[in-house]
Amino acid sequence: MKTTTALAALAFTAIWATPAAAQDAPNGERVNQVIVYGDQPCPEARDDNEIVVCVRQEDPYRVPQDLRESGAPQNEAWANRVAANADVGATGVGSCSTVGQEGQTGCQIDIIEQAYAEKETADSVRFGELIAEERARRLEAIDADAADEQERVEALEREYEARRTGQAPNPETGNVIEPSDAEPIAADPGE
Repeated sequence: MKTTTALAALAFTAIWATPAAAQDAPNGERVNQVIVYGDQPCPEARDDNEIVVCVRQEDPYRVPQDLRESGAPQNEAWANRVAANADVGATGVGSCSTVGQEGQTGCQIDIIEQAYAEKETADSVRFGELIAEERARRLEAIDADAADEQERVEALEREYEARRTGQAPNPETGNVIEPSDAEPIAADPGE
């Protein structure tokens, strides 16, 4: 019984383990399936017998974008944790402690340094990036409006130059009817 089971398993694995046959087409073509990320170029076929199929994905990471940058304390680097605890036992001048004379002199410095550190690592840094993007978008709109206005001004200048050189009719003198050719609008009541 064991030999029959072993032979069946061996035959099954022999049939199953043919990956090279799956990659080559019957007419000798090779298929190369590639995953590219972002703006990476798709590799070109090395010869006429190779087919390259590219699948473009936005991101090579499985963790969603909004979960990658977490401000949780567990994600803080050890170097930053050590620096935060460096002044734990400090006393005396320049420290922020209630022990000894001049112990309070470092409190204001600590508060200022802490504020700058929070400002650098805060989530509001992303708001600065969003503001910069919005400014760039608005500048693009302003540039488009300025280009339209410039085009309009140049057209008016070309028209003015053509009138000045006599190539175009002047709207002030172009369609003027001479008084002798004009028809009277109303008869004089005295006549």
